[in-house]
Amino acid sequence: MRKNFKIPGCVIGNILSVLLFIHPAYAQSKDAASSRIKLNQIGFYPKSIKKAVVLTENAAPFTIQNITKQIVFKGNLKESVKPAFSGKTTYIADFTGLKKTGEYKLYIEGLGYSYPFFINNNVHQKIAAGVVKAYYFMRASTPLPSKYAGKWARTEGHPDTSVLIHPSAASDKRPAGFIISSPRGWYDAGDYNKYVVNSGISTSTLLSLYEDFPAYMKTVKLNIPESGNGLPDLLNEVLWNLRWMLTMQDPNDGGVYHKLTNAAFDKFEMPDKDKTPRYVVQKGTAAALDFAAVTAQAARIFKQFPQQLPGLADSCLKASKSAWKWAAEYPNVAYRQDENNRKFNPSVTTGAYGDNTFTDEFIWAASELFVTTHDDAYLKHINLLPDDRMPVPSWAQVKLLGYYTLLKNEGRVKEITDLPEIKKRLLAASDELINGVEDNAWQTSMTLSAKHFGWGSNSDAANEGVMLLQAYKLTNDKKYLNNALADLDYLLGRNATGYCYVTGYGSKTPMHPHHRPSASDGVVDPIPGLLVGGPNPGMQDGIKVPSKVPDEAYIDDTRAYAANEITINWNAPIAYLANAIEALQAELGSTPESKSTK
Repeated sequence: MRKNFKIPGCVIGNILSVLLFIHPAYAQSKDAASSRIKLNQIGFYPKSIKKAVVLTENAAPFTIQNITKQIVFKGNLKESVKPAFSGKTTYIADFTGLKKTGEYKLYIEGLGYSYPFFINNNVHQKIAAGVVKAYYFMRASTPLPSKYAGKWARTEGHPDTSVLIHPSAASDKRPAGFIISSPRGWYDAGDYNKYVVNSGISTSTLLSLYEDFPAYMKTVKLNIPESGNGLPDLLNEVLWNLRWMLTMQDPNDGGVYHKLTNAAFDKFEMPDKDKTPRYVVQKGTAAALDFAAVTAQAARIFKQFPQQLPGLADSCLKASKSAWKWAAEYPNVAYRQDENNRKFNPSVTTGAYGDNTFTDEFIWAASELFVTTHDDAYLKHINLLPDDRMPVPSWAQVKLLGYYTLLKNEGRVKEITDLPEIKKRLLAASDELINGVEDNAWQTSMTLSAKHFGWGSNSDAANEGVMLLQAYKLTNDKKYLNNALADLDYLLGRNATGYCYVTGYGSKTPMHPHHRPSASDGVVDPIPGLLVGGPNPGMQDGIKVPSKVPDEAYIDDTRAYAANEITINWNAPIAYLANAIEALQAELGSTPESKSTK
């Protein structure tokens, strides 16, 4: 309620100075100064390593100031040993020694202030929950009421209760044009289609987040319709997609359709506006094995909730075994969209997610089924070490998902003779990932190699963090944990563009992701919690980025799907990384290199 009284000018000045210090809009307006100081715009834990990277010309002193501009920490910038990809030297501000909680800015004389940040316990709690809640906004086949979706509320789109069998998927019992019901699921990315292969790695990563950190994930509240039903909210959200995946299996033979899709990508419109036919397309080995892996993992997790979900674990395991049997019978069925389009109508031109080798999918599915069933038959004919590569997971390379599962169940699967070698290789790969970080211009594993910067580079950064967390869990060596946190720092602002790459969070955040609902709902702010693809000098979309320097090749443009699209498989690893760091925050710590003044 307003009151008619006059505030003295000096008081107004003090109030404004505080508001301007903390308000993101002010930070955006001062971007020319703030963007030269790159740091995690969300903040830091009291005990964690705290670093900013500064683009300047010399090793100047810096201070950390609170919202009243009181100096609480002093330090000196340290020149990076090696230059950035741009060829420029960076300077590192290390303020690890500041452990007092509060809201702060970093200040350098002649350069200005950084964006504001916090030092707090649970400092990433909101964004960690937010990147999981993002999946709720991606739900198909349901309205999103304002009670749960706020200003991003929308009506139901794509009920998917009358989906056609595409000619490429026709069988005797399900001929072309046959209608099936396949509701629920998550929209895959900036489009409105649903893909089993990409759902596989996304769903599994979220299931692993619960499996690895159950106590913490039980505390995470998402405000979704199922909240309070006796299941952790993370698992409630996973169920929305898992129940859709189960409908993608042909009950007649166990095979799994590759995707549920429109024939072509939708226009940029809200999901309820699309009335074009929807199809399930050809079954494939990759889809069957990814499905088998996810449902086997789901079976052992949901077995813990028999009262809330009676029979679901058994149904998942049955479905998994059936999909495995189909894949064993058809081990080389690749989904080749262009080839199908020469044979069948209508042509399908949405995301192909094509894969021609399935060694990694067999490793993953066999590992999940073995751990769930304790039946070593699943591994008998699988070469667990087909090569010496240890790439971070992606939808097309899922071998490490199987390794992660075997290693975290090491005590139960001692009979696997390859397990010590798998562990050795994972730790060696983790060591290689962080070798040279101390000399690096950005102090992260991500910026050690230009090869990391392609389509979905931010997903690589998050998955590198996940790998390092697996190494930490195996060894308790804090170098892995601290470098995983550095990967999160990279994604939240300590990078060459200065963006916090998650929509709705930080002072400099993407406003124009390649995402149909965010571009079509009439709301200025995009849907929050979405990790954009990130720097990609390839420019496969034809949209010119401001710089071809690998880690600078990003543009916040709705048209730029090669740099600014969002996908469920990119959100999954940052969901794992941010929540795992929250769960492990008490274990963070480092020897401070600078001196606090308070």
